[in-house]
Amino acid sequence: MSPTPAAASAANWIVLKFGGTSVSTRARWDKIAAIASDWRGRGRRVLIVVSALSGITDQLKAICEASADRAPCAAIAQAIAARHQAMFAELELGRRNGIDGWLQRLDQLLDDPRRAPRDLSWQAEILALGELMSSTLGVAYLNAGGLTARWLDAREHLSAQALPNQNAWSRYLSASVPVLVDAALGARLAALGEVFITQGFIASNMDGETVVLGRGGSDTSASYFGALLKAEKVEIWTDVAGMFSANPHQVPNARLLARLDYEEAQEIATTGAKVLHPRCINPLREARVPLAIKDTNYPHLAGTQIAGTVADAAPSIKAVSSRRGIVLIAMESIGMWQQVGFLADVFEHFKRHGLSIDLIGSAETNVTVSLDPGENLVDTDVLSALCADLAKVCRVKVIAPCAAITLVGRGMRGMLHKLSGVLAEFGSLRVHLISQSSNNLNLTFVVDEDVAADLVPRLHALLTKAEAMRVEDAAVFGPSWRELYTLRQTAAPVPWWRERRAVLLDLAREHTPRYVYDLSCVRAQAQALRAAIACVDRWFYAIKANAHPAILREIAAQGFGLECVSPGELARAGEAAPESALLFTPNFAPREEYAAAFARGANVTVDNLHPLAYWGHVFSGRDLILRLDLGTGRGHHDKVKTGGAQSKFGLALDELAEFRRLAAAHGARIVGLHAHLGSGILDIAHWKDVYVQLASLGERIGSVRLLNIGGGLGVPARGDETPLDLSALGPVLAEVKTAYPQFELWAEPGRYLVADAGVLLARVTQVKRKGEVRYVGCDAGMNSLIRPALYEAWHEIVNLTRLDESTSELVQIVGPICESGDVLGSNRRLPPAQEGDVLLIAQTGAYGAAMASHYNLRDPADEVVL
Repeated sequence: MSPTPAAASAANWIVLKFGGTSVSTRARWDKIAAIASDWRGRGRRVLIVVSALSGITDQLKAICEASADRAPCAAIAQAIAARHQAMFAELELGRRNGIDGWLQRLDQLLDDPRRAPRDLSWQAEILALGELMSSTLGVAYLNAGGLTARWLDAREHLSAQALPNQNAWSRYLSASVPVLVDAALGARLAALGEVFITQGFIASNMDGETVVLGRGGSDTSASYFGALLKAEKVEIWTDVAGMFSANPHQVPNARLLARLDYEEAQEIATTGAKVLHPRCINPLREARVPLAIKDTNYPHLAGTQIAGTVADAAPSIKAVSSRRGIVLIAMESIGMWQQVGFLADVFEHFKRHGLSIDLIGSAETNVTVSLDPGENLVDTDVLSALCADLAKVCRVKVIAPCAAITLVGRGMRGMLHKLSGVLAEFGSLRVHLISQSSNNLNLTFVVDEDVAADLVPRLHALLTKAEAMRVEDAAVFGPSWRELYTLRQTAAPVPWWRERRAVLLDLAREHTPRYVYDLSCVRAQAQALRAAIACVDRWFYAIKANAHPAILREIAAQGFGLECVSPGELARAGEAAPESALLFTPNFAPREEYAAAFARGANVTVDNLHPLAYWGHVFSGRDLILRLDLGTGRGHHDKVKTGGAQSKFGLALDELAEFRRLAAAHGARIVGLHAHLGSGILDIAHWKDVYVQLASLGERIGSVRLLNIGGGLGVPARGDETPLDLSALGPVLAEVKTAYPQFELWAEPGRYLVADAGVLLARVTQVKRKGEVRYVGCDAGMNSLIRPALYEAWHEIVNLTRLDESTSELVQIVGPICESGDVLGSNRRLPPAQEGDVLLIAQTGAYGAAMASHYNLRDPADEVVL
């Protein structure tokens, strides 16, 4: 039972911090009152720490910057006064209790002789007024509403101390307060009342002067008070639900971080997260006070909980963050090699110019460091003076603007084997510096600033797919930003296999492993695609995804042609569709296959000079479609990217002229252009880009009448992935077609049509525990479904036998193949499994049975069509 208010002891303190947006409207103050009252009802005493009203600190900074001329300062001061007077009116407070005194002090400071020289102590007093006024306003409103609160001057309890090497600017405008626990403070305050309001951002120095704590100072104030009081908890109330695995404005699918330890939270805050200032972590860590981040608008959301390290926590990347405006200073000299004291001499220059170094990379003759503008005054004058001093001892190069992209998580070095896809993303970028922290908590890449915005979402997706970011661990990762904050949620459709569970369990009793396909799902996908993108003149299904005869007949019946890559596929397709509906798109095939395709009447695609250069007679007088490599690949994994120099597909653009010459020499006509750059693409801009590039090339060639923009339509695997918006893709392609009406438009989806239509049923054979790792073994292995091993593909896996039971165990789902890579799903939450349970692996209608083998002389899963 919770203690009653009367029984609360001096130790039962909760510190609540509210930022500028949380104290700027009456509705927000009502929520503050409700939150404080709730804690009082649970027997806790409450200290509320507030920031200035939103925008006020910026106005006070403007006064400091315009200090040489009183007139603009006075105009800003009048605006500040009007804002607070309006706020008092909104709160229906009859008397402006105490606020007039602070406004008068602002006027006095405008006439203070320290104004003109912009004295640092004067600036600190100016900046402190925002919090002094908002806290005064808050006390008046809470008391008027019936919650008795007392005003507390933070400067009487937070005393800043100068640090070694700290310059004057930092001592006044970014001050540091030592971490102390005052066991008697709680008792002294408890004797005065139950609820207090104080100021964030401000403190006093040893001489009694007002100082401010710099950017994020209110968070830091709350943590200092939490440590002083040895509080039960500090809660930071803001306008988001907590820390996320990436900036949700860049990555809407970023996941809420439900639980972090102090060190991880500090790294995330330090490397770019704006929701929490990194300096606020250490006081709480030293005092062992838990911290929570909560959303003022949605108090019911659990938020992010930050406390001590979990001893058995598995290595996992928690976040990918970015900082812009980074400046790199590269220093090079052969004289630094094995020279004692060289770095000390160099860093002395940074110290003298008041610059704090962030990242460091070194070689025998080069040292490169980064400067973070968030912690430094990095302007042209400062950099010029620094470089002039450094030039006396080494060659200096300034590289800017840059961005630092950081992966944060405990046990970083133990996850390097999962980062191949992430590292590949940096292959085409200029990487200026790589830094891996000695505390094994982060890995940072410094790149050109202009690539950061697009890079972060790609990295987040890759980390999730590679399971380096273990989003299935519900104890750490909460819902996505989109799930929490999207106003118009569209209910996810119920997959067909849930509705036909009984039928599937009957089929599994007959035999496992077994693929089961639902033709109605295939039919629905084909019809939806044709309806949404009506501007496509001819559709071709890439039958390598799934060449089951029943599926081919169904897709052909929906008006699709069939795209093939081998004689065997041509033969199978010819049983389901007329020869004119066949498209042959081989790669490095022998000459006989091209001749056979022409003889069958198929449309033939060529993607290399060799066939025309050496087998010209095969193509004499024929119509050809030319597959081009547009120079880059796209897709969810390196092995599905089919563009760029590292891919074997397509003719390089610099060989186009020679291909045209050879075609003309043999009387072959280039009637079509084709490009397919990869699979699993969810960005509709991709197909527009391909379409426009092919159309531009087609106009130059003259004989082209059709453009094939390929396939690669992505199928979301995880619940937090955004489905491909067909309703948006149709108009985008129609717009291009209007500009190039002379060309037919072809497309060739594969997995998009059949992935969701198939499931793989498997029976649990054994369960095993090794330490903290639990394994669930089944009779389906990588010989039946190789996508997880080959592509690191993620498939939803459920225990169909126990579909509605609690998913309480984190398990690895493995098969019977004698390979360490025979893992169908890692770190999945399932109900406790028993031998004989039926597992269902979803989205296996594509590249499942089609890629199966008899490896280990085990029969792969059979196939059943509903």
